[in-house]
Amino acid sequence: MDLNLTPSELKFRDEFRAWLADNAPAEWTGNTNSEDRSDYLAYLRDWQRKLYEGGWAGISWPQQYGGRGVSLMEQAVFQEELARANSPQLIGTIGLSLVGPTIIAMGTEQQKERYLAPILSGEEIWCQGFSEPNAGSDLASLSTKAIRDGDDFVVNGQKIWTSLAQLADWCLLLVRTDTSAPKHKGITCLLLNMRSEGVSVRPLRQMSGDSGFNEVFFSNVRVPVAHVLGQVDQGWTTAITALMNERANLGTGMQVVFKRNLEALIARAHTVERNGGRASEDPIIRQKLAQAYLELEILRLNTNRALTSLSKTGIPGPEGSIQKLYWSEWNQRMQQTAQEIFGPYGQLADFDNGTWQYSYLRTRGNTIEAGTSEIQRNIIAERVLGLPKSY
Repeated sequence: MDLNLTPSELKFRDEFRAWLADNAPAEWTGNTNSEDRSDYLAYLRDWQRKLYEGGWAGISWPQQYGGRGVSLMEQAVFQEELARANSPQLIGTIGLSLVGPTIIAMGTEQQKERYLAPILSGEEIWCQGFSEPNAGSDLASLSTKAIRDGDDFVVNGQKIWTSLAQLADWCLLLVRTDTSAPKHKGITCLLLNMRSEGVSVRPLRQMSGDSGFNEVFFSNVRVPVAHVLGQVDQGWTTAITALMNERANLGTGMQVVFKRNLEALIARAHTVERNGGRASEDPIIRQKLAQAYLELEILRLNTNRALTSLSKTGIPGPEGSIQKLYWSEWNQRMQQTAQEIFGPYGQLADFDNGTWQYSYLRTRGNTIEAGTSEIQRNIIAERVLGLPKSY
């Protein structure tokens, strides 16, 4: 794949860059963990709405559904420019990157008409009801049940680690509808209204101060049969479609953010004292910073390689697992180095506005979320190296 931008891709980049220059919001100046603050949530909603009104939400979606139908390279450019402008996260990212594409691929025309536009605008926020206390990495072992009762399914069970459930209007929910079938069979995917009677959400407070993950309980929740996405008892196919969309994000914007963070750390190392001199003069610290820089360049090159593979096949492959494993462990090492540079100051909430304290604590979840490092290594071993399954 030629990674030099074509004239049309350069035009796309310049158009979006100019739009960001005029429309990107001012940087949020509140606390680093602001997920419980209504003013911060309004800030994020306003940002996604502005992107939508400017025609920049869901750019990879087909034009007939409100997207731009852009190329893979233009998607990468889009993510890089968002990161370069230091734009805030999209509050509807689960809907944009995971739920919407799955509805486009497997939904009825009525479902597409009902759900896609509110996802683009950020009017309706989605969460993903997949993981359970005893079915996280082994998703097919889920036990949340849905029993048919007339025109409804009645749902009972529990989900956990459900991102943004405390804010979500809707949930892409996997349930077991046939308990006698093998575990990959008898699963159905439902579009569940989070305001339904019997839905209870309990935020999980993390050590970073965030509560973005949640437990969700379902007690006799009624979901219309018309809200089935895909086919009854064939929900594993729907789940795989959703997970492929999740893994398709190869982190082109993430490397820009990481580079900015590393450059900020290097600059700060020139101002912090360590062992009687500047931290930047310590040979061990210098070596660790240099190693982080080199590894970040490897991440960039691997991202380019993954883009090449995806451009040829059109199907996300094991490259997503390689990237996820790599960036999550790199970020933990980089933040560990930051703590070694700053010493006890790195754990103070009033040191650099708590940036280093929060980032260090938050990275501990990187190797768990979106597939643990152990699961990613299994995928790489089996699908890339051709090794036998580990039992």
